[in-house]
Amino acid sequence: MNKDIIAGNWKQLKGKAQAKWGDLTDDVFDVAEGNAEYLAGKLQERYGWDRDRAHKEVTAFQRDLEKKH
Repeated sequence: MNKDIIAGNWKQLKGKAQAKWGDLTDDVFDVAEGNAEYLAGKLQERYGWDRDRAHKEVTAFQRDLEKKH
């Protein structure tokens, strides 16, 4: 699933992302609107992860979504 598909389906996927990363606020998810780079940046800030870990988390989330679709 590419970034465009995630962005296009963000309203449906937002709840799944919130369940996975519950420490992020609703406002973060509203602003992210499926933007993987923004989401990774916010994961870095909130969880104290390095850039590589945050991107791996977002990528793994995307892969999990692909398996379910």
